[in-house]
Amino acid sequence: MRDTAIILLQMGGPDSLEAVRPFLLNLFSDREIIKIGPAWLQPLIARMIVRRRTPAVMDKYREIGGRSPIQELTRAQADTLAAKLGIPCHVGMRYWHPFTAETLAQLRKTGTKKLVALSLYPHYSRATSGSSFNDLTRCLADLDSDLEVVRIPHFYDHPLYIDALTEKIEAGLASFPNRTGVQLLFSAHSLPQSFITEGDPYLEHIQATVRLVMERFEGVQHRLAFQSRAGPVKWLEPSTDDTLKELAANGCKSLLMVPLSFVSDHIETLHEIDIEYAAEAHKIGISDFRRTESLNSSPTFIRCLAELVRQALKAP
Repeated sequence: MRDTAIILLQMGGPDSLEAVRPFLLNLFSDREIIKIGPAWLQPLIARMIVRRRTPAVMDKYREIGGRSPIQELTRAQADTLAAKLGIPCHVGMRYWHPFTAETLAQLRKTGTKKLVALSLYPHYSRATSGSSFNDLTRCLADLDSDLEVVRIPHFYDHPLYIDALTEKIEAGLASFPNRTGVQLLFSAHSLPQSFITEGDPYLEHIQATVRLVMERFEGVQHRLAFQSRAGPVKWLEPSTDDTLKELAANGCKSLLMVPLSFVSDHIETLHEIDIEYAAEAHKIGISDFRRTESLNSSPTFIRCLAELVRQALKAP
């Protein structure tokens, strides 16, 4: 295993307020995550969108400490996984440092011959894992690298991933004074509806995860909704904010939100859920609103990643 390494592929996030604008520009310029107009016009439209959105997004980052914690959290996942497997583990981000290209350039100096590329998006979409793997391929070509690459594109139904989510939900339910009648709301990152229409498996993967988790919680009420819409396209429905309003109108008072498609804390959990949705929930009558802890470096989740790597290295 001396010539083998792992790279964890993740979205990334701004590590300072000054990084918010370039991070957003990288994000909105990527046609693999969202197509805005014709290809030749997208860079211009992206700059216009980013110019308009940056002040508000910066304010949100200020409220959670002035930066995204995703770099440190992913680094901690990588270090824990490396210690468990005895294999060097690196981080490659799609939209901010450390970019995948930067990590690969460093790996080139280490004599690594085999690379296990593990996407930290549990549910495959061409907008997330697909974009990250395409970026990896381009970077390797630019380096004229002959690395053997083993790809792990998803793990939405892996038993240990389901176990890790189950542990967090059980802990969340146990935190309520009376867990009877607590409503579970799974909230996944949204995706343009056109992706699903064109055959993207993301929605199917999300639904499978929810089904497998809920087999462990017989009799508990649950719903699935989608958050984090951006851009003038039709997105997956129902939206999380609309679902909160519907649940409140039906008398829901106690709600546990379960973030799906996120394996570590970042702005969608720390601000969108913990601040925005929490405030809205209380405003409309959901008096006890809570969120499950993110997986981060959960021992069960790290065991899942380790098993994925072991299985990938054994595969012919």
